[in-house]
Amino acid sequence: MYGAGGGKRRAWSDKTPLLGQHQRTAPTYSSNLSYSSSSSVEMSSTLTPLVAVPRSFFLGVDVGTGSARAGVFDGHGKLLGSASCPIQIWKQGDCVEQSSTDIWHAVCASVKSACSLANVAGEEVVGMGFAATCSLVAVDADGAPVTVSWSGDSRRNIIVWMDHRALKQAEKINSSNSPVLQYCGGALSPEMQPPKLLWVKENLQESWSMAFRWMDLSDWLSYRATGDDTRSLCSTVCKWTYLGHAHMQQMTEKDSRDMEACGWDDEFWEEIGLGDLVDGHHAKIGRSVAFPGHPLGSGLTPTAAKELGLVAGIPVGVSLIDAHAGGVGIMESIPESAADIQENDKEAICHRMALVCGTSTCHMAVSQSKLFIPGVWGPFWSAMIPEYWLTEGGQSATGALLDHIIENHVASPRLANRAASQNVSLFELLNNILKKMMDNLKSPFLAALTKDMHILPDFHGNRSPVADPKANGIICGLTLDASEKQLALLYLATVQSIAYGTRHIVEHCNAHGHKIDMLLACGGLSKNPLFVQEHADVTGCPIVLPRESESVLLGAAILGAVASKKYSSLMEAMKALNAAGQVIHPSTNARVKKYHDAKYRIFRDLYETQLSQRSIMAQALE
Repeated sequence: MYGAGGGKRRAWSDKTPLLGQHQRTAPTYSSNLSYSSSSSVEMSSTLTPLVAVPRSFFLGVDVGTGSARAGVFDGHGKLLGSASCPIQIWKQGDCVEQSSTDIWHAVCASVKSACSLANVAGEEVVGMGFAATCSLVAVDADGAPVTVSWSGDSRRNIIVWMDHRALKQAEKINSSNSPVLQYCGGALSPEMQPPKLLWVKENLQESWSMAFRWMDLSDWLSYRATGDDTRSLCSTVCKWTYLGHAHMQQMTEKDSRDMEACGWDDEFWEEIGLGDLVDGHHAKIGRSVAFPGHPLGSGLTPTAAKELGLVAGIPVGVSLIDAHAGGVGIMESIPESAADIQENDKEAICHRMALVCGTSTCHMAVSQSKLFIPGVWGPFWSAMIPEYWLTEGGQSATGALLDHIIENHVASPRLANRAASQNVSLFELLNNILKKMMDNLKSPFLAALTKDMHILPDFHGNRSPVADPKANGIICGLTLDASEKQLALLYLATVQSIAYGTRHIVEHCNAHGHKIDMLLACGGLSKNPLFVQEHADVTGCPIVLPRESESVLLGAAILGAVASKKYSSLMEAMKALNAAGQVIHPSTNARVKKYHDAKYRIFRDLYETQLSQRSIMAQALE
């Protein structure tokens, strides 16, 4: 879902069928019309005609792993209508690829449907923004796709964020000991762009020579919409080793209008064998950069406007990676009581961590000073919120892991059929089974059902905090039981293991200078009450859920609101458009805490055991 976090998962919360492609062409007006009449002593016999109050809305687009989504928001940050359209994906081993052409068509369809459902005409959209997975896009000088696939299929011009083909290239780059690596937790992940670029150069020479632009997907979407090749500080800093703090003196609107990309470390690119990307003032990877929300070019081009069903010239804000858009859409979603206390405290936001929970989960916290944390990405200056350093942890497979665990169990088809017949999600059905098991077994609390089952969730490697892409998953406690109840236990143990991974990240960050004591969650998995409560109980932190569950779409729409000059800064827009919904508190039962502390200890031991086993087998094969 969220590649750095998020697209649309087939999760229990996704009950909305795929929407048709409808477009409103006629403007609509608010029913709240303003009237005026004469106030003179002599009453006028003629009333002033009705005056329609112009309406204005913000549009957010989010391209995730499995779909493109669009949402229309009003001036209070309320979602009026959203729609999604599936996107194609090719998977073969470690290679995962997509098509930018297919994605753009899906974006256009979802935008038209969202506007139609929201009863909003194209001319009423006054700003828009894009968010997307941190996937790598290759296009030629004409903007046409350049294949990044062994197949040679020109449609397949995107290496998806979760693609792990560049493991060897990542190891090679990390052996360079370049200074830029300290801003990536000490090592690049194969999910970042330099290893993927090196893989293409080493394996697909023709594609390497044809490619005129290499872009993060969110930047490509903005480029496709506006024709402006300016890159986002978010994508370049977080995934390309760009040093955003080179722009610390360019915070004013005037200074940041045309920021030349001065944060590239040319020695790094030369050392890893990609020195040709330095040519032409880094033309292929970004000659100019800007803060998220900065208006791009002259806004939406006539061609893009026609394709999207919108109006040319609409301001488009510099993009964000999808997980980071989720952060923007949630980090100020705190209860009013807390907001009153913290209103003018710049440090208050530094006590929060945003969890953007989808296919993968991203864990994001900000600080006023830079904190170097081994195994955790960052510190990234202004990559999410201007003037704050971003720390980014993550789990490479969370929603994807739950899908994998459930779908590969023999009882899954029976449960899926029952869920469909009851018109409930599979997760909801599993949650109900667990509650019945707790009652029947007289378990002291639901979590205790998994006392004999322990899971290490690193089925797609460990992104943080151990930063081991070779890590594997472990399941302890399997029997010959293939019942639905056994699947429910496996599901619960997997949810708990993901929560233990979050606890590991929070503890690791706090041990290196953070002061995180509140979690804010969004994304498909955050709509699952079991998932949220287990995270609260395991971490000991209250979890705030936003009023609007589509936080990534809201974050993208906030970029449009800033670009339209409705707000003077990203933070101002966040404070105006974020809002808290529900707060989930940790259990007050001391036995629950004692139980999770014990399971967490086993969780940590599982990885150490894996390292030991890896060493034993390596020695055996020498």
